[in-house]
Amino acid sequence: MAASPRVRNALTLFSARDCVVCHRVRLVLAAKGVTYELVAVDPLNPPEDLVDLNPYSSVPTLVDRDLVLYAASVVSEFLDERYPHPPLMPVDPLSRAKLRLAMLRIEHDWVPQVQAIQHGSKSQAEAARKRLKELLLQTLPVFKDSKFFFNPEMSLADCAMAPIVWRLPVLGISLPKEAKPIEDYGMRIFRSPGFARSLTPEEKGFRDI
Repeated sequence: MAASPRVRNALTLFSARDCVVCHRVRLVLAAKGVTYELVAVDPLNPPEDLVDLNPYSSVPTLVDRDLVLYAASVVSEFLDERYPHPPLMPVDPLSRAKLRLAMLRIEHDWVPQVQAIQHGSKSQAEAARKRLKELLLQTLPVFKDSKFFFNPEMSLADCAMAPIVWRLPVLGISLPKEAKPIEDYGMRIFRSPGFARSLTPEEKGFRDI
């Protein structure tokens, strides 16, 4: 479907102000140093432009001239190929496949817990909070073994994981002392200029760094 005239000649991202999967795409854009127009969206009341562009009216939605993409995984990989420097995926097929599996696990197992805490009932939020903490602690060896998530360099997997770690305080999740490698991992990314550029005004208030 062609883009509307308002966004036809610009790279435009439709994004919610606090959305862990939208933040993922904004972090990719920030890591690449790409300039774009950000359109803040209320997912419960999407603007007409977004309804016309995306059959699901979902965010994130990226418009690059006449190309319209949605789903954070699709958008993220497109941006990594469209803007190849710095690369956010390894060169060899085996490492790329491992990172894709890691990102799939984040999408299927981690993100639903974040969303349940933010938008679910009290009982759903409590169960999701417990499950997300379990997932973090189960993955602790990964954070200990590598500077970044499953990779020696920052990758698309970090763009998916870091927004979750950034939100832990506002999600009501406190980690034990032995989980310090997770916090250390987060700080390596949070203190980068690119991460700061990825944040909406609402998200900036989630932590003091």
